[in-house]
Amino acid sequence: MRPAFGAEANVFKNPEDVWESVHAAAGPAIPVGVDVQVESLDSISEVDMDFTMTLYLRHYWKDERLSFPSTNNKSMTFDGRLVKKIWVPDVFFVHSKRSFIHDTTTDNIMLRVFPDGHVLYSMRIIICDKIQLFSFLISRVTVTAMCNMDFSHFPLDSQTCSLELESYAYTDEDLMLYWKNGNESLKTDEKISLSQFLIQKFHTTSRLAFYSSTGWYNRLYINFTLRRHIFFFLLQTYFPATLMVMLSWVSFWIDRRAVPARVSLGITTVLTMSTIITGVNASMPRVSYIKAVDIYLWVSFVFVFLSVLEYAAVNYLTTVQERKERKLRERFSCSCGIPHSKTMMLDGNYSESDANSLAGYTRNQMVPEEEKPEKTVVHLAMSNESNSSRKRGLKGHVGLRIIQNTHAIDKYS
Repeated sequence: MRPAFGAEANVFKNPEDVWESVHAAAGPAIPVGVDVQVESLDSISEVDMDFTMTLYLRHYWKDERLSFPSTNNKSMTFDGRLVKKIWVPDVFFVHSKRSFIHDTTTDNIMLRVFPDGHVLYSMRIIICDKIQLFSFLISRVTVTAMCNMDFSHFPLDSQTCSLELESYAYTDEDLMLYWKNGNESLKTDEKISLSQFLIQKFHTTSRLAFYSSTGWYNRLYINFTLRRHIFFFLLQTYFPATLMVMLSWVSFWIDRRAVPARVSLGITTVLTMSTIITGVNASMPRVSYIKAVDIYLWVSFVFVFLSVLEYAAVNYLTTVQERKERKLRERFSCSCGIPHSKTMMLDGNYSESDANSLAGYTRNQMVPEEEKPEKTVVHLAMSNESNSSRKRGLKGHVGLRIIQNTHAIDKYS
């Protein structure tokens, strides 16, 4: 049961009583001050879109039912066992996935109760007139909460996350949550650091949250901004992708006839780029929009892939050109008017007109010796030169390979 101003019960006079047995009159909203000291920011998960933080959470509120007489105006400190017997604010973390209070070696909870007095424990509050009480509750909590992240500029992005505190049962008419000292209510350890992020700033805000079925609630926000370090991604993503693109250009200087070398180089660069893209996406959530790193990696992948297509196109066009040239040579070789090869039977005596008729024949074929022994066999092969060039080049070398039967030549001579 929440405290109310003017209640007369005193649990220190009757320590066996619990708050449920005390009837508190209805009253105005109980102000509950909150301050936080962040001990560590443990991790930031892009895949799960959450963060884990360990902090000291302090509540301050006034409850006259816990007043006690004190001659020296000293406070009383209790452990977590008394918390179960008194009213405490039911503050919880909105959008938290997991949270727990540390319990090594005992529950990390401290309750400190003050009589009225002076400026106490860094609180600039002076309480006077009659004996009153100011309660002080500290707990050490680790919480994992959701953080909506935008990866449109990843890895050149900055993320802003919030840890939200709110009363679970009491509306703003019953309990008023507020930051004890404004922005000074949030303290951080100077040694807090993250491997991938630079913590730019912490700040606090507060506003009202509305639920259609229950009403308005006070909500407190711990906001912090993180800026990602780029050097890790330069080493692991950008530099390797750039080198793969440059490596794919090496194939342009390799002879097009070296098919195994060019094909293996192209396939290797394509598979390496695929591995880099898969590795980057494995550490990211499956978002439906394009990230900055996706644009760079996919443009690099297109360059590498086009280098493979370039060789395929060059190889195909070269093959087509060579086929056309081969057909063209065959067509010219068959259009000179005489057969491709011709065998002439000559006896030992032939005139100059007979020799002129042999112009344009080459000596690149041999005629077997099984021909008629009495005759001289001349095997002629046609060259690709024109008839006019053949006649000009005849004098000095006829271009014949004559297999002679010396006995037959002597006989007819």
